[in-house]
Amino acid sequence: MNTTQSGDRKSKGADVRFPPPLVFLIALITSAALQRFVGGAVPIGRSVGVGLGCVLIVGAVGLMAWASGLFRRTGQDVRPWLMTPELIVDGVYRFTRNPMYLAMGLIQAGSGFLLRSPWFFALLPLSLVAVYLIAIRPEERYLKQTFGDAYLDYLRHTRRWF
Repeated sequence: MNTTQSGDRKSKGADVRFPPPLVFLIALITSAALQRFVGGAVPIGRSVGVGLGCVLIVGAVGLMAWASGLFRRTGQDVRPWLMTPELIVDGVYRFTRNPMYLAMGLIQAGSGFLLRSPWFFALLPLSLVAVYLIAIRPEERYLKQTFGDAYLDYLRHTRRWF
């Protein structure tokens, strides 16, 4: 079920000033650099690491595609600073309020398993906190102002991550 915004529509979206995917990209690059120059290893076998990494990354890509498809279906843009004309509460959004950010985190964790590098895991909490501060909080404020009770009801029934 999708909930259309009632009343006047805002001309702009959430006050997100830094693209959230760049947070994860910076973390991936930093993790790879730390692995290269500092080293370290996750204590799992190569085949287990590759298997877990591939499962997480493929799952994350599927999750991202599912969420993006819902945005396209409703004629919305995934960029949070653009107007959100409709609250999406079905599909993957029944299970998580932030499937795209969750997918990006899973890609970071999957990369850690794939490369057996502790740095991807060490920086993951920082990535999630950064995205929460720069994107999720402003998005939630915007959605509360825009959709009111419909969004508050959604918050009561759907977890942020899982």
